[in-house]
Order: sequence, then C-alpha cells, then structure tokens
Amino acid sequence: MFKKRDEIPETANLPAPTTRVTSVLGSGIAWKGAINGSGGVRVEGAFDGDINLRGMLVVGQTGRVSCDNVRANVVIVAGALRGDITAEKVEIRSTGRVWGDVVTAAFATEEGAFLRGQIRMEESIEIELPADGDTNVDALEESEIETETQEDPEED
Repeated sequence: MFKKRDEIPETANLPAPTTRVTSVLGSGIAWKGAINGSGGVRVEGAFDGDINLRGMLVVGQTGRVSCDNVRANVVIVAGALRGDITAEKVEIRSTGRVWGDVVTAAFATEEGAFLRGQIRMEESIEIELPADGDTNVDALEESEIETETQEDPEED
C-alpha cells in the first residue's frame, strides 16, 4: 500500500519562495543585466534584461521593466512592464501597465489597470531557476548598477 520513494523531487533542494521584498532597485537607477535567484525584488527605477526569481517581483509606481519573459512566483505591477509574465500569481494595480502575455494560476487587477496581451490560466506554474540559480538577489554586483544621470561612454 505504501511505497518508499527512491527519488527525491528536484524542488526538495530549492529554497522556499520569498514572500517579502529583500532587495530594492531605487528610483533614479537604471540597470541592464539579469536578476536571478531567490528573494523578493522591488523595482522603482528602470530595469532592462532578464528576471528569473524564486520569490516576489514588485514593479513600483515609478518602476519601468523591459524583459522578454519575467519569471517569478508572484508579480505585482504598479508601474510599467514590457514583456511576457510567467508567475503563480499576477496582480496589476490601478497604476500598472503591462504590454505582454501573461501565464498564471491566479490573476487580479484593480480598476484602471492596463494590459495589452493575452492571459492564459493554468492549474499550476513551475518556476525553474537557471543553472546558476543559487545566487541570492541580496548579493547583486555593483558593477551592473548605474544611475540614470550617468553618461554611458559607449554612446559618445
């Protein structure tokens, strides 16, 4: 009747998703690159790149995110997000603007929220971290952060 399991599921070694914000990309900061790992991230500045989180992503009212595919357990958008979203739960606040398709198990919006794209509801969503997914978002490299007022020497 009861069998002993010989194999351990892959998710057994992964840390539990973070339900609180542990890192903030403040307003006035522009960042190009990748955010990977476990933890909660709040974006109040501008971010362009890849996001793959086992945790929560909050795009604040002043936040601007451009990403091919945002992957996180929970995504809350109060600012602007351009790109597809794959998450267990997606919430678009009244000030939120999303241009992209959404794949989720739970979806909520407030009056005034904007979405240009399609929503596909699934029974469950698996968020897989990349191979170097042991990275904690609290230990982000300073070399990838630049202020919006700073000039890029490659643009001259």
